[in-house]
Amino acid sequence: MLKLDNFYKARYELSKVIRQTEVVQAPQVNPECDVYLKLECLQRTGSFKVRGACYKISQLSDEEKAHGVIACSAGNHAQGVALGATAHGIKSLICLPAGAPISKVEATKGYGADVCLVPGVYDDAYQKAIELRDEKGYTFVHPFDDPNVIAGQGTIGLELIDQVKDMDAVVVPVGGGGLISGVAFALKTLNPHIKVYGVQAAGAASMVQSLHVHKRECLSSVSTIADGICVKEPGELTYEICSKYVDDIVTVSEDEICAAILQLLEKEKVVAEGAGATSVAAVMFNKVPVKGKKVVCIVSGGNIDVTILNRVVERGLAKSGRIAIINVELDDKPGKLVEVASVIAKAGANITNVYHDRNSDSEKVNSCILRVICETRNQEHVAAINNALRESGFKLV
Repeated sequence: MLKLDNFYKARYELSKVIRQTEVVQAPQVNPECDVYLKLECLQRTGSFKVRGACYKISQLSDEEKAHGVIACSAGNHAQGVALGATAHGIKSLICLPAGAPISKVEATKGYGADVCLVPGVYDDAYQKAIELRDEKGYTFVHPFDDPNVIAGQGTIGLELIDQVKDMDAVVVPVGGGGLISGVAFALKTLNPHIKVYGVQAAGAASMVQSLHVHKRECLSSVSTIADGICVKEPGELTYEICSKYVDDIVTVSEDEICAAILQLLEKEKVVAEGAGATSVAAVMFNKVPVKGKKVVCIVSGGNIDVTILNRVVERGLAKSGRIAIINVELDDKPGKLVEVASVIAKAGANITNVYHDRNSDSEKVNSCILRVICETRNQEHVAAINNALRESGFKLV
């Protein structure tokens, strides 16, 4: 089904449209391995998706182009299809989940596409796109389950072979599986010794579940901040390729994704969306066996909605131990708050908020719950503060 010649053809065709994105070293992601980032977040449209979409459109017949194209997307494929269609003078209609980030919806319109918002998630948008294709005769551009789309995404693998010598492993975000299918096929064909690991959000682990039961599974529901990989069911073609070429696929939690976004933002000066940060999260939290290895994380996209970025940073700070929420049960007497504050201050933390609750379910009637939010250095610092409070006779709840 896939031929490496098509990948090289895609690379040539896309050279007129896309950027060959940078690979940068990122030692602070995990000091126990040699980490590099493939920055597809700096790609045109802010995501790798433009590769597969533009190559697929370039291979359509004149008749298919004349009908116009339709696609479904969580947002990034939409922008790629819109850009590719507009560049070829083709009309495009994109079905997006109604909950897609506003920034992605507006960007899709900005590239020249008409947008149809569909209640639900990606899979609901897919069903609507198929209905409109059959009704109006559009040419459908699948976001992942198509050989030409996979070949376009696989050009990342060809670039990595040239950019990172002697790499041991590549870690790839996984939704429907188009990106990892292309990357894994290209890398394994050229060098079978390179390990390819996939990463899914725990709340949308459709490929993980499918590989576990050895058949494609459709999840009843999906929910994750990583909207770009929020897919209920992997593709037929991508499932087969992953079964054959991918070494393992793991999951990361919402807190781990947020921590990875924060790490990239603060330490690497890179803006990544949730899906794009999953590969970094897997390496940060040792979900894949790359200790002592030269590993590349594909940061697949950077189209994060700024309206949720603040919440993501807060979650990331908490996961990384940069913010601590401490609940102390203490006697409701004058001076007790000062004692707690003194212990925390001596431990080197900065208190930002204090909540005093007399109505909580304390064991003692004359007790209250003091909720203290502090700025801290790391998880070890949080543990030291908790120990200091306990040693001072305070009960943590």
